[in-house]
Formats: sequence, C-alpha cells, structure tokens
Amino acid sequence: MKSKEVKVMSYAELVSKQKELTKKYMDLRFQLVIGHVENPLQKRIMRREIATLNTLIRQHDIAGQGNK
Repeated sequence: MKSKEVKVMSYAELVSKQKELTKKYMDLRFQLVIGHVENPLQKRIMRREIATLNTLIRQHDIAGQGNK
C-alpha cells in the first residue's frame, strides 16, 4: 500500500481498510504463535500500515470531514 494511494482515499474507504487490516493482523498474530508464517516481518509492515491509516482517519476527524 503506497502512501499516495492512501492519501486520496475517502474517510469511509480508510475506515474499511483499517478494519480489514486489523482483522488480517490478528490472524497473522495467531499464525505466528502457531508457527506457520512464511514472512515474520509482515507483522511489522502491517502494524505500520494500520498506524498510517489511523493517523489519516484522525486527520479527517480533526478537519471535520469524518463521519461518526
């Protein structure tokens, strides 16, 4: 996920993408515990993507563009 792609997303798209990545992150954590992960660094990458989405969602909220 490129930062340019994320910055042009609408608020609703950001929220849905954040929920989707959070679910995938939880699944990845479960797989790490079991030991069936091919790329353990994927956890770090996904965590950073979620943080980026959370930041952009917060910026939309502050600007008054977010739907609550």
